[in-house]
Amino acid sequence: MDKFSIEGPCKIKGRVKISGSKNSSLPILAATLLFDQPVTIRNLPKVKDIDTMLSLLKSLGSKIILSKDKRVAKIHNKDRIKTFASYSLVKTMRGSILVLGPLIAKYHKSKISLPGGCLIGARPINYHLDALKKLGMNYVLKDGYILAKSKGKLNGKVFRFPKISVGATENSIIAACLANGTTILKNCAVEPEIKDLTNFLNLAGAKITWSGRKCKIIGVDSLNKTEYSVMPDRIEAGTFCVAATVGKGNLEILNFDAKIIKTELNLLKKFGAKIKIKNKKIFIKGPENIKSIKNIKTKEYPGVSTDMQSQLMVIMCLANGKGSITENIFENRFMHVAELRRLGAKININRNEAIIEGNTKFIGAELMSSDLRASVSLVLAAMVSKGKSTINRIYHLDRGYEGIENKLKKIGVRIRRQKNG
Repeated sequence: MDKFSIEGPCKIKGRVKISGSKNSSLPILAATLLFDQPVTIRNLPKVKDIDTMLSLLKSLGSKIILSKDKRVAKIHNKDRIKTFASYSLVKTMRGSILVLGPLIAKYHKSKISLPGGCLIGARPINYHLDALKKLGMNYVLKDGYILAKSKGKLNGKVFRFPKISVGATENSIIAACLANGTTILKNCAVEPEIKDLTNFLNLAGAKITWSGRKCKIIGVDSLNKTEYSVMPDRIEAGTFCVAATVGKGNLEILNFDAKIIKTELNLLKKFGAKIKIKNKKIFIKGPENIKSIKNIKTKEYPGVSTDMQSQLMVIMCLANGKGSITENIFENRFMHVAELRRLGAKININRNEAIIEGNTKFIGAELMSSDLRASVSLVLAAMVSKGKSTINRIYHLDRGYEGIENKLKKIGVRIRRQKNG
């Protein structure tokens, strides 16, 4: 397993280009299973989760031609697509469950392993299963697998999600595209990545419309040959904005529509960052002294993203007063706290609230990554720590951040990737 060595403190300066969105690419790639015609997906990020999804599609029988830089995938489904998704492929990534909807919608059966991924909470898949069952899927759980089938085409229905769920919304929309009649999904997640998925499907001939958290899908018989470019990654953009804020930085972020992280940028302004937005660029200057914010609460989009919680916690550690973060999405998403304490942070956890003392002077230490977003918070903290830090198990970072050490080096971070052993 690789590790990062970071020598701090570092001052951030320069430009960074944002890669394609991982969380948008995964459902779009899964949705290509609906197509008989060739599909070209552009602006894919070069991260492990995308490799895993492409491997999964290949195992199902999709023919995939990747460009030399691995950012463009041309996908064509053969006549005989397999409907079995094995544990060995599904165990590393929760997004693998997104192939269930298209397999049932197009081929009327599937055997798929229960998914793995980050250990940030239970994240049950019952919302996926309940919605697909309403559309006509029958299933049993056996030996760690979902054995699912339908009697021919799915049928459009009205379904209300008991709780907002990104993955379940995506799976249900994909499945409903080829269903008979009209499906209306209520209490949907409305993350930009879901809108990117529906833009892709509509471009290919799907009939999907939105009204607030309600999504209406009129089923079609088939989808057309299409090319689509995935949106930039808002969590990567937000992470680099935090890097500039904590690193007294002067950073220009390229290739990004700032509107989709408006909530987080407004928070960074309250911390003291100076932000200007022009022509799909963000110019951000970090403050000399970070102001405190009393309480931040994660919430479904357009609220503060849970995927930005650990990064924002690093800012709060450095702020000039006490504050707290309430995590409302996942019940086990404070795994980075113990590692931040190793750097000198004073953080107390009370159920789903982290109380942060502020005024921390981070000192370098050896650290351990626990999940994707927690890992990047350790990189941010190490970057502004005094002395050397080592971050182990960075394969979590490789799942979702494209070449992060190369991007950080270019903007002033003294970071090296090392092989363990």
